[in-house]
Amino acid sequence: MTATATSHDAVVPPRVAQAPVVPAYKKRRSVIVWASYAWLFLIIALAAIVSLLPLADYTVPVGTSRLTPQFGSPDLLFGTDNLGRSILSRSLYGARVSMVVGVVAGLTGCLIGMVLGLLAGYLGGRTDWFISFLADAMLAFPPLILLLALASILIPSVTTILIGLSLVTVPTFIRLARANTIAWASREFVRAAKNMGAGNARILTKEILPNLLPGIGAYLPIVVAALIVAEGSLSFLGLGIPSPTPSWGGMINDGKDAIATSPHIVFIPAAVIFFTVFSLNQVGDHLRTRFDRATQR
Repeated sequence: MTATATSHDAVVPPRVAQAPVVPAYKKRRSVIVWASYAWLFLIIALAAIVSLLPLADYTVPVGTSRLTPQFGSPDLLFGTDNLGRSILSRSLYGARVSMVVGVVAGLTGCLIGMVLGLLAGYLGGRTDWFISFLADAMLAFPPLILLLALASILIPSVTTILIGLSLVTVPTFIRLARANTIAWASREFVRAAKNMGAGNARILTKEILPNLLPGIGAYLPIVVAALIVAEGSLSFLGLGIPSPTPSWGGMINDGKDAIATSPHIVFIPAAVIFFTVFSLNQVGDHLRTRFDRATQR
């Protein structure tokens, strides 16, 4: 007996495979990173306009010595130090010194080291050997010993601190710029520029240098953070900015003898240093991830 198809039988069409639905990627924004940007903006802005704020000068006593933080007067918001001076006022004036020293020394060391690293990585040969030997010799010398030697030989001042901290940062930027120059010098666009007759100066300034700046610039905030700590260490040892000019390390040094009875004299400038250095490190990592072309190629 033969089976026959009925009229209600239907041919089922093949199932068409659907493309998977991929949700849109949402870039996560770290709260810590943006809080770090906000802190740096706040501390720099307050340091820039501190002379316009309703605060006493950093040399003028505003009350008895070692007052605890209290409300009612902006000068007493963070308490007073051993001489009755406002800790808030001295912290903001000290931000000028610490930030300026860190930024200027970092930029100076960055400029010198980047130029030497460019020449070493691109020219090679004896130039590379001499500059690399110079960087290795400077790295072999303990930075703290170098800073202490300069501070003891020269008169302690902002200029002395700037010279010492700039010298400390030069070899780091030499190595960073040299390594990146060697990597970029072997790229196709550099070889094409050579084949078209471009000179060394043009290749260095037009082809290689623009590719170095994002990575080195992203590393600069981390170096500035280390320099602020170094300046604070020298001031804590009494070899930094001379009194009465305030600096964060000097404020910690002034209050270390009273830490048992008045810990706020030490902890407040120490907290300012901590938040500033932490913020600079977070900003440096964020900028390096976003702008360093050497990690994106």
